[in-house]
Amino acid sequence: MDIKISPSVLSSDLSRLADEVVKMEKAGAHMIHLDVMDGHFVPNITFGAPIIKCLRDKSKIIFDTHLMISNPEQYVDDFINAGSDIITFHFEATQNALELINYIKSRGVKAAISVKPNTAVEQILPYLKKLDMVLIMTVEPGFGGQKFMADMCEKIRKIREISDIDIQVDGGIDNTTIKEAYDAGANIFVSGSYLFNFDDYKEGINSLCKAIES
Repeated sequence: MDIKISPSVLSSDLSRLADEVVKMEKAGAHMIHLDVMDGHFVPNITFGAPIIKCLRDKSKIIFDTHLMISNPEQYVDDFINAGSDIITFHFEATQNALELINYIKSRGVKAAISVKPNTAVEQILPYLKKLDMVLIMTVEPGFGGQKFMADMCEKIRKIREISDIDIQVDGGIDNTTIKEAYDAGANIFVSGSYLFNFDDYKEGINSLCKAIES
């Protein structure tokens, strides 16, 4: 599986968001992770489709949009029209996951499902053949800078045993935890606080890649 690093701009200097996206693209990031929170599904509010639309003009990098919102069906068109390349919605936030997957893919965009730490991974296994990616949350969604929950790696292993689908992890990923997630079977890694604390973003991305190889 191809290894990909997806910086979460929630941890960036949000007053310079477009510049941060461009810098990460030039530093070698494979995609940009855009955390959309509504203050209802999770206890925080970030940004919406208009911000993503503005960013789309500044970069050609893959936009990996993570909808941590209630009723994603109601808003998914807005995020697709804004330029998202991947739409990840939460299994817990929708009443009809299959219908939403099919609709996202009908719009020519990749579809992914995410699960919170307390959601059994078995609940999403029936959808794997329809999905382009699965996102395993290794923290409780809603805030950046949380500690990696190592016991979530068992979910990754269960999926990898039966599928070669892209498995993304999000939460507490740094140059120590990334290896554990990789060894469990993940291949796409969201990192926020760790990466944006580097003065040289390329150095940060390289440190994650080297940690996998160690």
